[in-house]
Amino acid sequence: MAKFNLNDYETVDERIQRFRRDNPNSRIETEIIDYQGDIGATRWLVQARVYKDSDSPVMGIGHAFEVDGTGMANNTSACENAETSAVGRALAQAGYSGSKRTTREEMAKVLIPELRERIAKATTKDETRNIWNEANRNGVLAEVKQAILDRNEQIANGGQ
Repeated sequence: MAKFNLNDYETVDERIQRFRRDNPNSRIETEIIDYQGDIGATRWLVQARVYKDSDSPVMGIGHAFEVDGTGMANNTSACENAETSAVGRALAQAGYSGSKRTTREEMAKVLIPELRERIAKATTKDETRNIWNEANRNGVLAEVKQAILDRNEQIANGGQ
């Protein structure tokens, strides 16, 4: 069972908004550093840099990578997902990490596979209901909903 609550983590968007409020003339730059692989299986490496204003030195640099097809968002938007993660990391380096350094998006990457594993092992509808409630509470129900429904059907049909 997850020992964290995604609602305790700030999103990248929340970090950006706070950064922009504090630094109205700020800028955020991103760059694809590398990409490798075939279409549909590309590994994207993105760098982000944040600046207080046009004359300031870089405040924070962040890197992130994602691979096409390795999750809900990465099925269609792995490059964009890597860019968002890199911005979140750059903002954390610049002191915009809130009470937790990792972002809600990064923690969801930990929680969703854990929930999927628990769904696969569930043997009762009470177990899947608890997983459903936890996923809903953490804002990731859409990512695991079908797996829960499928597992409930298996349980109802006596399958393991």
